[in-house]
Amino acid sequence: MRFRHPDGTTVHLAYCTNVHPAETLDGVLTQLRDHCEPVRRRLGRDRLGVGLWLARDAARALDTDPSALRGLRTALDRRGLEVVTLNGFPYEGFGADEVKYRVYRPDWADGERLEYTTALARVLAGLLPDDVTEGTISTIPLGWRTTWNDARAETAHSALRTLAERLDALEELTGRSVRVGLEPEPGCTVETTTDALAPLAAVGHPRIGVCVDTCHLATSFEDPNTALDALAEARVPVVKSQLSAALHAEHPRLPAVREALAAFDEPRFLHQTRTLTATGLHGTDDLGEALTGTALPDTGPWRAHFHVPLHAAPAPPLTSTLPVLKAALARLVGGPHPLTRHLEVETYTWQALPPELRPRARAQLADGIAAELALTRDLLTDLGLKELP
Repeated sequence: MRFRHPDGTTVHLAYCTNVHPAETLDGVLTQLRDHCEPVRRRLGRDRLGVGLWLARDAARALDTDPSALRGLRTALDRRGLEVVTLNGFPYEGFGADEVKYRVYRPDWADGERLEYTTALARVLAGLLPDDVTEGTISTIPLGWRTTWNDARAETAHSALRTLAERLDALEELTGRSVRVGLEPEPGCTVETTTDALAPLAAVGHPRIGVCVDTCHLATSFEDPNTALDALAEARVPVVKSQLSAALHAEHPRLPAVREALAAFDEPRFLHQTRTLTATGLHGTDDLGEALTGTALPDTGPWRAHFHVPLHAAPAPPLTSTLPVLKAALARLVGGPHPLTRHLEVETYTWQALPPELRPRARAQLADGIAAELALTRDLLTDLGLKELP
């Protein structure tokens, strides 16, 4: 979906396909047929943006076989779909029964992360629509904090500088510009937008910036305006933004609230949980740790890294951080000039919701994704953007 900003800029809106497990190119093609095209039809649009997640094997197949890349581009065109952004955070196994800490491997101190992201960039350059010259990729925020040290940090910074050089060369070769954004996430060495400033200064290249995920922003209790102002002051580009909402519990000390939260404590994904007190931010690596014992103070609200559907906040006594998303979106694209041109709805946890909230069939999932995009479309038009055909 495309929108015209009042300054004339085209802003792209997509939905991320990491909600649909697929490790191979055949799986990706099946996603386009079974999920992406039906969502487009529900929205009544001739064209729908999709933020593809390409696992390692799919990325390699597309990068090494020009005919496979042409075939994917043809399938996208035939189904009324377009790609300007990729999710390069998960490497493989995102559809496994248990993902948890595995999603942070390989990190940017491992050479395979550089090779994987380089392959994604080459693939994206071949997938961009004919009238689009800029693509974006979101990636892991260096690595998980407990495995990090100064030596690994320097290796990661060097890898990102190498990536930037490769992206420069790619643009010279293809005329397509690809930028990569570190995606701050709770528990990682780059947990907040503030944490991103130093490593990005060390990399020192405008092709490498930040992907602002509004669920992660909210989970860490970052104020959207403060965070985005700091990025702008440091001249760190917002490469893309993932529009998502976290789980919010206003009164976690109440038994009924804890019972409601426990329904979201599931075994597949990590749900980092945070609270903000007078002494600063406190957190646990997973929701279950917060619910058992006294690891997390319960005198103030808790937020958990659980991407809940944008259009359907959990029932009381819980809610979502949709207001944080709205505030961030207003700052990102509501001003005189957009801070980013690529927006991506990323609710990958549909099948991890409590059983009574999960879509029971493919059609229900398509309905839900379409509803999220419709809500986002309304938010954008309310900010003065005009939806394009």
